Amino acid sequence: MRILHTRPDEDGYFMPAEFEQHIGCLMIWPTRGDSWRSGGWPARKAFCAVASAIAASEEVTMLVDPAQYETARAMLPPEVRLVEMTTDDSWARDVCPTFVRNAAGDLRGIDWGFNAWGGLEDGLYFPWDKDNHVARKVCDLYRADSYDCRDFILEGGSIHSDGQGTILTTEACLLSRGRNPQLSKAEIAEKLCQMLGAQKVLWLPRGIYGDETNEHVDNICAFTEPGHVVLAWTDNPSDPQYALSHACDAYLRSQTDARGRAIQITRLPIPESPVCITEEECRELDLWDGEPTRTPGERLAASYVNFYIANAAVVVPQFGDPMDETACAILAEAFPQRKIVPVAAREILLGGGNIHCITQQIPAGERSVETCVREK
Repeated sequence: MRILHTRPDEDGYFMPAEFEQHIGCLMIWPTRGDSWRSGGWPARKAFCAVASAIAASEEVTMLVDPAQYETARAMLPPEVRLVEMTTDDSWARDVCPTFVRNAAGDLRGIDWGFNAWGGLEDGLYFPWDKDNHVARKVCDLYRADSYDCRDFILEGGSIHSDGQGTILTTEACLLSRGRNPQLSKAEIAEKLCQMLGAQKVLWLPRGIYGDETNEHVDNICAFTEPGHVVLAWTDNPSDPQYALSHACDAYLRSQTDARGRAIQITRLPIPESPVCITEEECRELDLWDGEPTRTPGERLAASYVNFYIANAAVVVPQFGDPMDETACAILAEAFPQRKIVPVAAREILLGGGNIHCITQQIPAGERSVETCVREK
């Protein structure tokens, strides 16, 4: 593996869309006691369900703390590969590399800076040094060259690509003081285009209400194909999400993508009833720095947009809500060539994210990573 200080766009690399084919998916085994209740046991069952659903059509590599290897091996299906690696938490989307590809099918990874969603400004834990080293280690594992971009704070959940030059993000996240306050909006957009091989950034104003990542885009909006997105939605004007979703809808209708296409929007409802943490669930979380990390009755950022697009399936979070079935039906229309796999995801949501947040795809190319390695 080489550590690169060049620009992906100048090297001919770009970020493929998630709905394109993958050679694999990365996940991280949950262990952190102040994120995952009851020592992580309920969350581990949910992670196993997600990994099993994805492994049906692409290789899943689970990064696991050495102390948890035997437990993870016993719980996970045999087709899931385990790799020992130390991390601070289990959000593969945000700490693993963003992979970019060139026309020949070669893959490289981007090693963004990570500061636990806001650093000392409004980050969610400290320290985060183990997480900040995951991307480069993963690139080394796959023998993929790594672009050094640690001077730019970015989590994978804050961006989506259509694979044709358009990037989705939110102003609420990437313009927050805990990310890159020294840069202007225009400078951040330029950096994204340089690193992701894109030509246009679409800036949704907001994300999901209560999203502690400063409102990552992957919880409110996602591409289903070039020029087409699903957007988290509610028609209830008394719901605090109402104004946020309507602002995003109005913005997208005023924009075109990098190729000049109008954005088609499919509205994906949020759960009918707010998903809130219970007093019992709060009691089962470890304290952090002597303080609880959740409050009984706290509304969680539940959204069906936080799905993962696998090669042959779309893995969709379920919350025990009447809208579960509706969301799956809408996504079945959006992805007619893929099987919709619903997975009970409350335990992942209690940690602060959902299915998309705990996964990171490795895109396929005309040549696999292994082929590229043999030629180096």
